[in-house]
Formats: sequence, C-alpha cells, structure tokens
Amino acid sequence: LDGLARFFGFTAPRSGFTMSDDDMMEDEDYEFDYEDSDQDQDDGQVDMENEYYTAKGHLQDGKLQAALDGFKKVLEMQTDARGEWGFKALKQMVKALFRQSRYDDMMNSYKELLEYLHVVTKNQSEKAMTKIVDFVSGSPDMDFLQRFYDTTLSALKDSQNERLWFKTNMKLAKLWFDKSEFQRLQKILRELHRSCTTDAGHDDQKKGTQLLELYSLEIQMHTEKKDTKKLRATYEQAMKVKSAIPHPLIMGVIHECGGKMHMQERDWGSASKCLFDAFKNYDEAGNQKRIQCLKYLILGKMLSMEDANIFEAPEVKPYKQDPEITAMNDLMMAYQRNEIKNFENILAKNTKRIMEDPFIRNYIQDLLKNIRTQVLVKTIKPYTRIRIPSIALELNIPEPDVEALLVSLILDKKIVARIDQVQHMLIMDTKDDATNKYEALDQWREKLAALHLSVINKTAVA
Repeated sequence: LDGLARFFGFTAPRSGFTMSDDDMMEDEDYEFDYEDSDQDQDDGQVDMENEYYTAKGHLQDGKLQAALDGFKKVLEMQTDARGEWGFKALKQMVKALFRQSRYDDMMNSYKELLEYLHVVTKNQSEKAMTKIVDFVSGSPDMDFLQRFYDTTLSALKDSQNERLWFKTNMKLAKLWFDKSEFQRLQKILRELHRSCTTDAGHDDQKKGTQLLELYSLEIQMHTEKKDTKKLRATYEQAMKVKSAIPHPLIMGVIHECGGKMHMQERDWGSASKCLFDAFKNYDEAGNQKRIQCLKYLILGKMLSMEDANIFEAPEVKPYKQDPEITAMNDLMMAYQRNEIKNFENILAKNTKRIMEDPFIRNYIQDLLKNIRTQVLVKTIKPYTRIRIPSIALELNIPEPDVEALLVSLILDKKIVARIDQVQHMLIMDTKDDATNKYEALDQWREKLAALHLSVINKTAVA
C-alpha cells in the first residue's frame, strides 16, 4: 500500500495509530505529484512522517523519553531546510518537556520552534502557538512563566500577529497581577490600551471584546489597590463598551468588582444588582466563583434591609442547599427575624464559611449593629424607663456598647429619650411630656420676643 501510495505521490494512512481530529486536520495533507524526480524527497517525507507518528504513539502510551528521542530523530532527518514535520516534532517536544517540568530543555526547544513559524502557514502557526501558550499558562512556576512570555513576545514583535500578541500580553499582565507587581502591570495595560484606541484617542469599539478583557484586569487591579476613584472611572468605561461578545467570565469579574465598589459606597441596591449579574455570568461560565458571589449577594440584601427572598429567582434556586450557601441563608433568616442570639450562634458555628472571607468580614459589624438596633428598639418599646444593664443582657453586649447604640438612636431621632448615667437608666419621654416641654419652650420664646420689642421701643422714645 505504501508503494502504491508513493507511486501516486501521496501518503497512505498508517495502521496501528489513532489520531485526534486536530491531528487529522493538522498532520494530513494529501498532495498529488507525478514527478519521478521528487521520489527521493517523497521517501524522506514519508520516513519523517512515520518516525513522527511512532514518537507520537510513544507519547500517547506515556513513554515520554522514547517519544522525545523519536521527535529528535525527526529533526535530524531534515536534510536541506526546516520543514513542517520538524515544526510538528518540536511542538510535541515542548509539551512533553513541560509535562516533565524540564523547563530549561523545554525553553530551548521552544526557541527553536519559534524559528519554524515561517515554515508553516500563519493560521497553523497561530493555532499551534495559542495552544502552547494556553497549555504552559497552567504552570505554578511564575519565574518560568515570565521567561516563557518574554520569549514569546520577543518572537511576535515583528510577526504582525496582533491577536496572539494581545493574548500573550494579557497572560503576562495576569502574572504581574498575581505577583502584585502593579507598576509592571500598569505598563503592559497602557501598551494594550494603545492597541485598542482609534487615531483620535478614543476606545475602538470594533475591539470591544479585547477592551472588556483589558478593563476586567484593570478593575481587579484598582480593587486590590483600593483606589475607588480609578475603579469607578474604569468601571464606567467598561459599561460603555457595547459592541462586544465577551466570555461570561470576563463580565462576571467586571460586575463583581462593580458590586464591591457599590458596597463600599453603601449603595446596597446597586450593589445587589451588580452582584446578581456577576453570579449569572459566573454560573453561565461554570466558574466556582458563583458560590462566593452568591454569598456577597445575600450579604448585600441583608444590609439593604430588604425582606425579598433571593432564592425565588430560578437561577439561584438550585444552590439553596449548597453547604456554603446554607450558612449564609440561615444567617439571613435570623437577621430578618431579629433573632440576635441565633444570628451570633450561626456566625460562631460557621467561622470558616463566613468569617474567613475578608470581604464579608468587613461588613459583619454593620450587620451586628443593624440587628442589635432593631432588637433594642423592640426591647425598650413597652417601657417608660428601663435599666441599661437589662438591655445589655438582652443584646449580649457590654453596657458601653448599649449606651453608644442609644446615643446613636437619640441623635438620629429614632427614639425620644434621655440617659441617666448615674442610675444607669434610659428614660423615655412620653408624647405628652415631650409636647408639654416644647409648648413651654415656645411660650418662653414668645415672651422673650415681646420683652425684647418693649425694651427697643422704650429706648427709642428716650
């Protein structure tokens, strides 16, 4: 069969090897050639192909060293110039060496692969490079990743492959973000932003998807740096991008950071809306951050003092029984019912699921103040006077904290009362007492005004 195939100038499929769909598309290229003078060249190509698939078979069987030796042989079989089989062999070597964590050897093979980019079509090179960049980006070794990205960007500098250049730069920017190297990150973001602007200096809406990816990382940086002013400006810019079809994960990040921004501004309504959108985006992307975002949404609903049941929404209902969500839901139910002791017990029992999240922990004191205020108002309502130690016992907090809450309520005019600090007593002013007091003050004001006018008249006559 091989002999017949060679006579007609194409390669016959080899038995005993299974190829993926990608391999079928990338590695098979049937070309008819009837020239006898090319027979030796065809034989060499077939031998390289056979050696390549033999090595690839070793790779699929987990025999990495045998596979590497086979791919090296393919490179050695190249006679005059670099060819497509050498490109494919180097691509597999890079992946195999990476799997073995042989990063120095892998980088040497990768640099050699970059010299083969002109051998194949632009589409083939872009597809192969994109796969390798995605494949290698999973490494936990950040120093190695920095070397890898820098090498890739140097090779792409003159290639005019803008998509791959942008993608690699974004991955390097993400690396600097993870390392909190914000100065280096900002330098890359500025360069990327210039590539997404028009000659007039405005956002190029034709590159909307890239812009949103860029804004997503910039928003995360401002959130991490707690730069609320720049966060708001970047968030508003991102919301103006309309002509884009971004990955839902990108929009999830943008909406989540927007929700946190509104939370810091104590705009609970806007925060809840953004966090709900973020939850839906993460859910669509199948990302586990949907659970964390749902917890933030419950937190926002509690702080807004809304009684609405968020689990009535069809998108949220499937997660009601999730262990992480159950704790937050129980906390919300106790909060809405003003069951302060139950609320505190739930916090104590679910420290890991609730209190270990720094964002939630920042707002726990607000929740405690709200629920204690509600219980305090309910406790003192039947009384004209009540001892402060009794209130402290009911709220399970020290007396000074009770006095601070009472002062806040009095100043906000939510209760009409005064504190007797000698007797440790809260004395409520009844409606009649308060009315009589203000009427007496009003009469006193009128008499003073009349006396003032009389003195002025007598002075004028004199």
